[in-house]
Amino acid sequence: MLMLFLTVAMVHLVALMSPGPDFFFVSQTAASRSRREAMLGVLGISLGIVVWAGVALMGLHLILQKMAWLHQIIMVGGGLYLLWMGWQLLRSARQQHLNPPTTEVKVALSQGGRCFIKGFLTNLSNPKAVIYFGSVFSLFVGDNVGAAERWGLFALIVGETFAWFTVVAAVFALPKMRRGYQKLAKWVDGVAGVLFAGFGIHLIISR
Repeated sequence: MLMLFLTVAMVHLVALMSPGPDFFFVSQTAASRSRREAMLGVLGISLGIVVWAGVALMGLHLILQKMAWLHQIIMVGGGLYLLWMGWQLLRSARQQHLNPPTTEVKVALSQGGRCFIKGFLTNLSNPKAVIYFGSVFSLFVGDNVGAAERWGLFALIVGETFAWFTVVAAVFALPKMRRGYQKLAKWVDGVAGVLFAGFGIHLIISR
């Protein structure tokens, strides 16, 4: 079972390190707002992982196979949310282009507890999460895996996710990173907006 845990830990780490909506959300929030608000987003993302991992352990791949319409609803709904996030960021980039800030950059991301909700929804709509937990992760939790091991894998996935994005938030909240963001804010927001919109479109058309 130790090999199972090590394998899942490595696979999940690789999945976390490949840039996606969660990474761009946390890094952009940390650089443009604050580490505190980014950490609220990290908590939201971690809650999303709790949902995905819990459903996967209960047989997400079987549910998606038997309820194809549910899979399509998840894909389209997630795609629409990511498109909305992309539009918000592109609008922010346009506003900064038309009205260049003279002091600290302010972007159109929600503040306070809303970052938690945005982190949660961003993770739930993440196409990587649908694919990863619906197929790859499910391969490791077959019928031969006992209840204790399932709970252990659940804790491992959630803890590893929280730890990784805590590091991302800390790095992008560094003064040097924030100063760099302020100089390139409209370009960073523009690129992030295009990526979010791209993720959303891909999620919708690939259903």
